[in-house]
Amino acid sequence: MREQIFTFGQYLHRKFGAKVSKVPVSISGFTCPNIDGTVAKGGCTFCENDSFSPSLDRARELKGFFLNLHSTTNPHLEKQLQQMQWQFEALSKRLHNENDTEKYMVYFQSFTNTYAPFETLQALYEKALSYENVIGLSIGTRSDSISDQTFEYLAELSKKTEIWVEFGIQSIYDETLVRINRGHDSANVKEAILKAKSYGLNVCGHLIFGLPGETKEMMLETAKEAYALGIDSVKYHPLYVVKRTALANEYARGEFTPISQELYLEVLTEALLLKPSCVSVQRITAGINDDSLIAPQWCRDKNEQFRAVNEALAAVGLKY
Repeated sequence: MREQIFTFGQYLHRKFGAKVSKVPVSISGFTCPNIDGTVAKGGCTFCENDSFSPSLDRARELKGFFLNLHSTTNPHLEKQLQQMQWQFEALSKRLHNENDTEKYMVYFQSFTNTYAPFETLQALYEKALSYENVIGLSIGTRSDSISDQTFEYLAELSKKTEIWVEFGIQSIYDETLVRINRGHDSANVKEAILKAKSYGLNVCGHLIFGLPGETKEMMLETAKEAYALGIDSVKYHPLYVVKRTALANEYARGEFTPISQELYLEVLTEALLLKPSCVSVQRITAGINDDSLIAPQWCRDKNEQFRAVNEALAAVGLKY
């Protein structure tokens, strides 16, 4: 009999006794210290944030408005709150109708969602928690973009609601982080995760397999070190190339070769076998099926990806 991999959906169902789905929201005005020049310029080489923020079209009136940790005012907070509400209402309704979802987590997905004045974060988080049938928040951020004040506040919230912080670990190798223009080193990620855990917060770590110059052994070492830091959940991503990125230029010049599906499945399978059973899995692969994808083409069809993943896992007695 094949062993079922412990998924985040299973974790939530066990805890809340109902089907819980994450509702992604994108807030205009949020950016990243790796985009605004605080720690680097241009963003990570693979990043094209518009591709992760399709619901921001109705927020074009806020273009040119960006917040950071040192912003002293936010004249558009009410618009941001309205923007979040219509996204939540539309997406939660669809999830209920299509997937029989009963409860929700508001997922602050795009950009760096702790990179704003504390008062703005507090207003957005508390508004999100006030929506009907919301049981908690999941907040995507960077390890260099969250203050002690925010950590303390989230720790207080976690005493009465479900709070997750999602950090992009990507790689534990500093030479890789420099190559992808990440803007911080691996020590910074480790410090942030350990601090989050010291506050009693749930942590999801994002790992990317197929980063430039990395071997299979390096990818697996990143997974092992992430687990050792005490993450509670994990997302695995293959690196794919989209238009309007620095990585696309590297690919065009022949300086980057995307990971093959065969190698990705091999690394993923071994990473899952190394994973502690208590660590849930939130994502097992990734891709995009539109004309922005340049390579690899196997990242285009998610159904085919899942078929291939489960075929590979079956060989080692696992299923997803």
